[in-house]
Amino acid sequence: MSARKTAEIRFAQHAPNAFFAVVGGEIAPGGIPVSRLAERVGRTPFYVYDRQAIGARVASLRAALPRAMHLHYAIKANPMPAVVQHLAGLTDGLDVASAQEMAVALDAGVAPERVSFAGPGKSAAEIRRAVAAGITVTVESALQLEQAVQAGAALGVLPRVAVRVNPAFELKSSGMKMGGGPKPFGIDEARVPEVLDRVRESGVHLSGLHIFGGSQNLRADAIVDAQRKTYELGLSLLRQWGGPVDWLNLGGGLGVPYFPGEAELDLSPIAENLHRLSERAGADLGAPLVIELGRYLVAHAGLYVCRVLDRKESCGQVFLVTDGGLHHHLAASGNFGQVLRKNYPVAVANRIDAPADEVQTVVGPLCTPLDVLAERMPLAHAEPGDLVAVFQSGAYGLTASPTAFLSHPAPAEVLV
Repeated sequence: MSARKTAEIRFAQHAPNAFFAVVGGEIAPGGIPVSRLAERVGRTPFYVYDRQAIGARVASLRAALPRAMHLHYAIKANPMPAVVQHLAGLTDGLDVASAQEMAVALDAGVAPERVSFAGPGKSAAEIRRAVAAGITVTVESALQLEQAVQAGAALGVLPRVAVRVNPAFELKSSGMKMGGGPKPFGIDEARVPEVLDRVRESGVHLSGLHIFGGSQNLRADAIVDAQRKTYELGLSLLRQWGGPVDWLNLGGGLGVPYFPGEAELDLSPIAENLHRLSERAGADLGAPLVIELGRYLVAHAGLYVCRVLDRKESCGQVFLVTDGGLHHHLAASGNFGQVLRKNYPVAVANRIDAPADEVQTVVGPLCTPLDVLAERMPLAHAEPGDLVAVFQSGAYGLTASPTAFLSHPAPAEVLV
């Protein structure tokens, strides 16, 4: 039996993890055995991201999508500068959600017109910085539009803006709902025409519309339905606008499997629908469609690696106490939106082809019962010094975690 097949069996309860090589019985991101990689990093815990896995995901997506469609990377999923630099060369644009992310995008050498800045709480100073940089400010209120207009007048620069629309519909079965009903995101679709009138009156450049219904969805039919509705809404609003635009952003929503029973998203019906919509956009709008993805491009390519400090037994249950935990990976601990805690795919990374024949619970060093990385999970037998890896950790890991909690050291990050 091959080492890769053995690794897939280990994740039988989860979606099989086939994104990393196995070398000498160890998971090997970038072809480097994890124990050797830990020596190279110099300490644990650490996050490691595999550039080949990122590139392969983008390539497979490009092959499925229409050639005319633009693919943007949402930096908030993973803003590590080296990851952003890598994806800047693979995608058509970058979407940022803060002034710091904007700086990372521009430092990556991306042309300003390929960067857009979204977020419901942009300050006037952040909008001024974005206008000065020449990037597109995705306005999410009438006030943000006025602040962009004022910044342009003060700086002698023609602002580039997009209007984010809060649609009346939502992306069904999405992990996080970003549109439909009362939301802090965007401008209600009924009020968009008056905002577009103000755009015309002010003379600023309208890059396009951004319509985003939700994220982390594993139902292809729900995504197809939302994309059709998004296109029809965008087309209706832009016909009322009556002028040219650079693009229509359909948002994202493509999910990845994290938990037992979940499978990789079936991209085929989504791609077929996008081919039809892209053809229509060429005729209806004379402008391309944009799909904006974050976790779908990077989640699978990341591991969070920590070291076992102690092995102990309590009331018949085995605990592996590690130097990593919720302060570094809040999502894997179950404290980032889960109602009922479920395990991410986890393995003893330096014993990846050993049988997972012992039920163990992996916890961190923090003085809280919430600090759990794997609960009663079949794993290979592990001892102090062994390395535990949490898979699907390339998105919303380090920067989505309370790293200052209990004042433990921050983990390292590497791209290999």
